Amino acid sequence: MENLTENEKMRYERAAKSVKAISGFYKHLTVYILVNLFLIATKYFTLDPGEKFLEFNTFSTAFFWGIGLAFHAVGVFGKNVYFGRDWEERKIREIMDKNKSKGKWE
Repeated sequence: MENLTENEKMRYERAAKSVKAISGFYKHLTVYILVNLFLIATKYFTLDPGEKFLEFNTFSTAFFWGIGLAFHAVGVFGKNVYFGRDWEERKIREIMDKNKSKGKWE
């Protein structure tokens, strides 16, 4: 890595920062799932006779924390959470490159 130009170093640092942010989001998502499964399971197995399981109170933590998780996803992935920036252009290039290597464009 010592032979990189200044521009390449900046690109590398941005990519590393992006990977760290994505990793942080997936850790957040994992904790969200595990904690909420535990809380909901605990509620289910400790119900008193006559107490209802399907109440807002049962799922309120998951609901509000889910809103925070959604904001985290938007912060990490941007507005286009599913496809990302320039997804269409990258996909077109990928398909063109794949077909070119197979000789379909000639």
